[in-house]
Amino acid sequence: MAPGEKLDPLPDPFILQPPAFHPVVPYVTTIFGGLRAGKMVLLQGEVPLDARRFQVDFQCGCSQHPRPDIAFHFNPRFHTTKPHVICNTLRGGRWQAETRWPRLALQRGAGFLTLFLFGDEDVKVSVNGKHFLHFRYRLPLSRVDTLGISGDVSVKAVAFLNSNPFVEGGSEYPAGHPFLSESPWLEAPCSRALPRGLWPGQTITVRGLVLPEPKDFTLSLRDEAAHVPVTLRASFADRTLAWVSPWGRRQLILAPFLFYPQRFFEVLLLCQEGGLQLALNGQGVGATSLGQQALERLRELRISGSVRLYCVHC
Repeated sequence: MAPGEKLDPLPDPFILQPPAFHPVVPYVTTIFGGLRAGKMVLLQGEVPLDARRFQVDFQCGCSQHPRPDIAFHFNPRFHTTKPHVICNTLRGGRWQAETRWPRLALQRGAGFLTLFLFGDEDVKVSVNGKHFLHFRYRLPLSRVDTLGISGDVSVKAVAFLNSNPFVEGGSEYPAGHPFLSESPWLEAPCSRALPRGLWPGQTITVRGLVLPEPKDFTLSLRDEAAHVPVTLRASFADRTLAWVSPWGRRQLILAPFLFYPQRFFEVLLLCQEGGLQLALNGQGVGATSLGQQALERLRELRISGSVRLYCVHC
């Protein structure tokens, strides 16, 4: 970077916090930028066979004395005759009226993937892809800036994401595909088959971390004849993102450049009639045109470049 040159501005909605893998419990972390409607926290883990209870707290600060307010307390309990979840709010050192949710969707000795989706008025919770509960806020969501996890649970990953920008109202659960770390299946260059091509409504999700000294990043879609009708390329030399045509023509994407060293990113492609819509870190940033027949003929997704991948789903 030349002397005096400034980095591109990065508005808060575009910034995603890097995921944490295998954190030691009890675990407390700051939520960068705090919580707001449309933000989601993904928790992957496993419940030990002898688990009694654990809790996930969305807190207003991280002090020990006095104890911070807790806007949303999620507390699965396994040691009772009928396992259940308690949800509550701690305000001024006092617990409010608790809400009990029976038919616990978590089980001892089993893995789980839980999504906490924060809306305007309440938080929705899904477990293993199925809606489990919702809890109406009793404290302003804007006060929440800390996540705490404690109790009998083994945590594999914690990730902070934005909801799908292509879903009207932002009330649907984003794609909560599991995160993997150091997996040979996710080493770049990485390839995924598209045996049925692409069809309207299908999404491609790529999540990862840019390496310390990046050189390039390319996401391409290939058809049956190994042609490459769609290429998305990030240039670290001039910090631009562009669609590249099969003939080498570049169509710049006018959005903040998010692929900085050691920064987490999410690329979402939504197939629709006439082309693909693109979202970066939960923000829609444009589209590229491609006929439906060409979309149906696509057979392979390829990802290459200076990135460490955590999730590729198509």
